[in-house]
Amino acid sequence: MTTRRKFILASASILAAPALVRSAFAQKAEYSFKIHHFLGPKAPAQTKMMEPWAQRIEDESKGRVKFEIYPSMSLGGSPPQLFRQVAQGVVDIVWTLQGYTPGLFPRSEIFELPTVYVNDPAAANLAMRAMFDEYLASEYEAVHVLYFHVHAGQAMQMANSIVRSPADLAGKKMRVPGPTGIAVLEALGASPVSMPIPDLPQALATSAIDGALSPFEVIPALQLQDTTNYQIEGPNNSRFGTSCFQFVMNKERWASLPEDIQDIFNRNSGEDWLREVGDLWRANDDAGIKIAVDSGNEHIALSEAEMAEFDKALAGVVDSWVAKNKATFDAQAIADRARALIAQYSK
Repeated sequence: MTTRRKFILASASILAAPALVRSAFAQKAEYSFKIHHFLGPKAPAQTKMMEPWAQRIEDESKGRVKFEIYPSMSLGGSPPQLFRQVAQGVVDIVWTLQGYTPGLFPRSEIFELPTVYVNDPAAANLAMRAMFDEYLASEYEAVHVLYFHVHAGQAMQMANSIVRSPADLAGKKMRVPGPTGIAVLEALGASPVSMPIPDLPQALATSAIDGALSPFEVIPALQLQDTTNYQIEGPNNSRFGTSCFQFVMNKERWASLPEDIQDIFNRNSGEDWLREVGDLWRANDDAGIKIAVDSGNEHIALSEAEMAEFDKALAGVVDSWVAKNKATFDAQAIADRARALIAQYSK
């Protein structure tokens, strides 16, 4: 395993310097953390979520804690390696997608599925937190979970095709972030192509794919208004599932922190923060689609009748997930509980 020291030294020549979250307090920090993630430094995930979260902890700790944020995989590796990097202590904290490491988080997949997740990211965030101890914790024993969240949901971003029914997707090559997206597209008759989101612009530009399942918030960061013509979602911002993200710390680093510092992390990662993150990702999505429309793209909101066709085609996705996992854990109980909690927390 690459040691942390070698890993950091190897990245010293990288041009993309880390974003430093600076405290107003002058004394040297007692606890310094490196946050590694796969998007660019101007992505809302960094500027509107990671940086404010880090700044609040720095301020509340009165300068005892300091963060450096390394975007764009600038500490090395590829997005699917992020979870292993933090579990092995190569980096302190990562933000990554559960779907980038298929098979590691089967219980957590339930929150990504259509008809479980509909259109309320804050509700899904809170439901994941409420279910963690009883249902999800065993999947994250290698790390310390700071918080989970979802984005606003998987919409369709199409290069040249208007999609108003499942039949319109027949044979289309569509990017997906992970295994749950594969299940969605197979149910709709499309051909799923798994790839990290940073690879999407080139795949669209070269016609390697016809479109993608992704949120609208990635449009400005990836300039998707230049490689797509149509952005498609259901009525009332309803979507075709979502993606789960994790913000996790190396377990040994967490255990080494004194209780008062752990308390500061916990206070800034609780229910209020998860509601704020849900609202943030909804706002990010709204900003992304505005950029696409202002650039001349067509934003299509399906009618209730059109969405019903998709829901009918997707009705078996959760049942298939239950059937696949029921021998390993009580998948039906997880599905039922997730639906109930999302309904409870929905606005």
